[in-house]
Amino acid sequence: MKVVLEKLLPDMGSSFRILLTPNLNDLFYWHFHPEYEIVYVEAAEGVRHVGDHISRYKDHDLVFIGPNIPHLNFDYGVHSECEQVVIQMKEDFLGKDFFSNPELSSIRQLFERGRKGLSFSGETKSKVGVKLKRISQLGHFEQLVELLHILQELANTEEVTSLDSRPVSNQFVGKEQVRMNIIHKYIEDHYQQPVNVGEVATLVHITTAAFCRYFKKNTRMTFTDFLNQYRINQAKKMLLHDKNVTEACYGSGFENLSYFNKTFKKLTGENPSQFRKKHKV
Repeated sequence: MKVVLEKLLPDMGSSFRILLTPNLNDLFYWHFHPEYEIVYVEAAEGVRHVGDHISRYKDHDLVFIGPNIPHLNFDYGVHSECEQVVIQMKEDFLGKDFFSNPELSSIRQLFERGRKGLSFSGETKSKVGVKLKRISQLGHFEQLVELLHILQELANTEEVTSLDSRPVSNQFVGKEQVRMNIIHKYIEDHYQQPVNVGEVATLVHITTAAFCRYFKKNTRMTFTDFLNQYRINQAKKMLLHDKNVTEACYGSGFENLSYFNKTFKKLTGENPSQFRKKHKV
C-alpha cells in the first residue's frame, strides 16, 4: 500500500493542532508525518493500524503515535456514530530545549517511548478521553496547559502498551528512497504470488548476495522475514474483514497452511483462529 506524507500546520494562534472527527471513514488513508499525534476515538468498534501493529478496538481507543510512523485513519470502515479528537505537535513545539527542564523529564521520556507508538487502557484512557473531548472549547493558553497535564498523565501511567512500530526513517532519503520504493512497490504488487529474491535484486541493479546484505542493513530484517511480515499484515486485514483462515492464508501469498499458522503465531503471539475470534466483532 502507498504511504502518504501528510503536511501539517498548527492552528492559528497555537503551537499545535487540534482536529475533531475528520470523517474519513470511506477513505483508506495510510499516512505518516514528522509530528507526534495523540488520537482519542469513540466508536462501536474499529481497526487500529499503526505501523506493523493491527488490531481492533471497541467503544474507545487512545494512542500516542511517534514521528513518521505510518498509520491508518481510525475511523476507516466505521459506519456507526464516531467521535474523534486528534492532537498533532512537533517534538519541539514549545521550543528546542523546553522539555530538557528537569520538571518535564517524564514527558521527555514519554516522547522517547512514543517513537514506537503507545496504546493506553483502563482509567487512563477514560480520564484522558474526557480531557481531550473538552480541550477544543478552551482558550489557547488553557489548551496548552491542559495538553501538558495530558502528556504528564500519559507519561506517568502504567496502563500503557508499546505498539513496537517502526517509523519511516532517514534510510528513505535520496537514492536509497528510490531503491526502497521500488522494492516495496514490487512486494505490494506481487505478495500474493511466489516472490523470487533474485528478481527483486535485478530490479534495483545489484546481485542477489549484495541485495540481501543491503536489505538487512536498511531494515534490520531479512527479505524473507520482511515479506512474511507484510503478508501476515495483509492476512490480519483479511481476517478482520470476514475471511476465514484458509482464505487469509492463500490470499496473502502463503502456499502452505501449516507454515502460515506457524509464521502467524511467531509474529503475533497467537494463531490465526485466535486472532480472528479475539478481534472480529
